[in-house]
Amino acid sequence: MNNERMLGDPGTVEVLRPKGRVLPVLFASPHSGRNYPSDFGTIQPMSVLRRAEDAFVDDLIRASVEHGVTIVNATFPRAYMDVNRDEDDLDPGLIQGVESPRPGEKSRLGIGLIRRVVTPEFPIYDRLLSMNEVKGRIENYYRPYHRAIADSLDRLRSLGRPVAFIDWHSMKSVGNAATPDGSGVQRPDVVMGDLFGTSCSGGLTEVVESYLRKVGLSVSVNKPYAGAATLRRYGKPDHAIHAFQIEMNRAIYLNEETVELKPEGFARLTAVIQGLVPVLGSWCNSNN
Repeated sequence: MNNERMLGDPGTVEVLRPKGRVLPVLFASPHSGRNYPSDFGTIQPMSVLRRAEDAFVDDLIRASVEHGVTIVNATFPRAYMDVNRDEDDLDPGLIQGVESPRPGEKSRLGIGLIRRVVTPEFPIYDRLLSMNEVKGRIENYYRPYHRAIADSLDRLRSLGRPVAFIDWHSMKSVGNAATPDGSGVQRPDVVMGDLFGTSCSGGLTEVVESYLRKVGLSVSVNKPYAGAATLRRYGKPDHAIHAFQIEMNRAIYLNEETVELKPEGFARLTAVIQGLVPVLGSWCNSNN
């Protein structure tokens, strides 16, 4: 495989491209980065900060490059910069001198572009951030990641077939006060999100849902997660880019408290993801 590093701080984005056959399929992991920048300035220990990660999702999808999938991974942590948010989704309660604030619902919950909390009971900072500090993070982390996504989609679109773009995530096994389903709600194995059919062909959503159920996973579609800024930005079914997200229940493959892998669960999900690749490739070929 070919590994590339995009411009910005060294190692902010990892791009994996297949050496041989290239499928019109892009996988991305925006929230599994675990290289914590030295200028973070957080008050929380690593054991708490890591609970905000979609831990090891990048490793779950990594082997797909050997089967023709292009992969983009953010290597910096979600708690530092969340690339699945709009660039102007800034929290005026956290950032001094916000210019033209347009905080969305996520910022109001403390989990916008720059997170205020890990979970509601764990604030990340004991200070306000400067606007210059935030602009630096946007320039060095947010924009390089999105340049990598856009460039990869352009390359795959040039193959002349529809492109399937999956934004991979993991989710807590139980909802909390900052999640759409609320505290204490037990989650299924997988939640698929396609912005209620606007970011992806309904046919592709159905094919993937059917596959996931066939391999024994419980699946919900668009509940509690329908997708966020990434799908709004890149999902363009009318232009042959079909984007959806998959949230995997962390309890399957992870000890959620210690952020340690469960080997059997990790192997199971890795196999499921590998089995999904030919399903996606077949759909792209048959809907040309």
